[in-house]
Amino acid sequence: MKVVKFGGSSLASGAQVEKVYHIIASDPDRKIVVVSAPGKRYSDDIKVTDLLISCAEKYLNGEDASGLVETIISRYKSIAEELNLSNAIINKISDDLLTLLSGDKTNPASFIEAVKASGEDNNAKLVAAAFKHKGMDAHYVSPKEAGLLVSNDPGNARVLPESYQRLYALRDQPDVIVFPGFFGYNTDGEVVTFSRSGSDITGSILANGVKADIYENFTDVDAVYAVNPHIVENPKEIRELTYREMRELSYCGFSVFHDEALIPAFRASIPVNVKNTNNPEAPGTLIMSARENRNGPVVGIASDDKFSSIYVGKYMMNKEIGFGRKILLILEEFGLSFEHIPSGIDDITIIVRQNQLNEKIEQGIVERIKNDLDADEVRIEHNLALIMLVGEGMRQEVGTAARASKALAEANINIEMINQGSSETSMMFGVKETVEKKAVRALYEEFFASVRV
Repeated sequence: MKVVKFGGSSLASGAQVEKVYHIIASDPDRKIVVVSAPGKRYSDDIKVTDLLISCAEKYLNGEDASGLVETIISRYKSIAEELNLSNAIINKISDDLLTLLSGDKTNPASFIEAVKASGEDNNAKLVAAAFKHKGMDAHYVSPKEAGLLVSNDPGNARVLPESYQRLYALRDQPDVIVFPGFFGYNTDGEVVTFSRSGSDITGSILANGVKADIYENFTDVDAVYAVNPHIVENPKEIRELTYREMRELSYCGFSVFHDEALIPAFRASIPVNVKNTNNPEAPGTLIMSARENRNGPVVGIASDDKFSSIYVGKYMMNKEIGFGRKILLILEEFGLSFEHIPSGIDDITIIVRQNQLNEKIEQGIVERIKNDLDADEVRIEHNLALIMLVGEGMRQEVGTAARASKALAEANINIEMINQGSSETSMMFGVKETVEKKAVRALYEEFFASVRV
């Protein structure tokens, strides 16, 4: 059995849905289809989910949203018309949306959750209708009906363990199941969404729940690339990755997968195959528990910006028991989470996401660390980019850090900091945002220019 997920770009038009139908029809093992809301049809287009959020906010503010409602319904209508579907499905989608929008607004967060989740929910109904119209035995299944229970954390839901046993019953259904991604239900029966790009999470949860043989994730690229193709032209494709490698790459900017999406599949040791809806015959990238190292120490390079560093210097810091714990307690009191903590014997640097800081928080942190910990120096720097070299092969190969440092030095790029994860699967380099792309290109040339991935 295969669980198959299609992203928004794969479902943005009738022509795209037609491709999805042929992909499912070509393989009888593809039994569960997870769908996103319709995505962009062209670069300046707006995703249906974004339209729904704007619409919900207008309703909450008592503003006229009739134009937005019409735009949303027209997106589904254009898909249905391209597929020659009857008006019945559009009438149902329209009725469902209007019922939601006229519903209880006493809990604004819950209202927005339900409205934005309707993008996936109504698209699943539309896709199921399209499959049936073409003669396929297929039907829509609601996450509520299937028993997908999640925590009550709007916009950041977590699957509850009891869901998996409930979802296993989907194996017994003979038809192709079309299942909406992105949301589940809390124990009170209310819609709660995962974080954005959460349809990947739904697919991974279902693959785990039904004990699928493989989870296929269809998107709009032939494979996962060794580096961002917007930075390096025609980068090499990666044929095989481990879960750990993909998680590291997703964390630092790889947009193919949501960085939480693989966890349910990983826990059940289910391989994930990233494939292209527009070129389904391409092998794509296979993500699994373990792989043979055939491409050198580095399998991919990822980067992300908008980081800040909190530098703390104090002579004999290494002799002071509890110093690190006290710093982290101060950050916790200010509501900050950290990303990396490179350190020396007399200094420590905490890397945080820049959007967690403001002038008041920064001033408070500096004062608290100086006063409570008697630090010699505390300074905060902004506009840093983190570049991650990722590869299980680093464990076996000597000199990866030296090669990377040399490549950056030859490109005249100053390294602000270096940190290697304890798993030896990743190595982080901090640089100024202004040289991020230049640094990525230098590292790509060093590790991939003459390597077949």
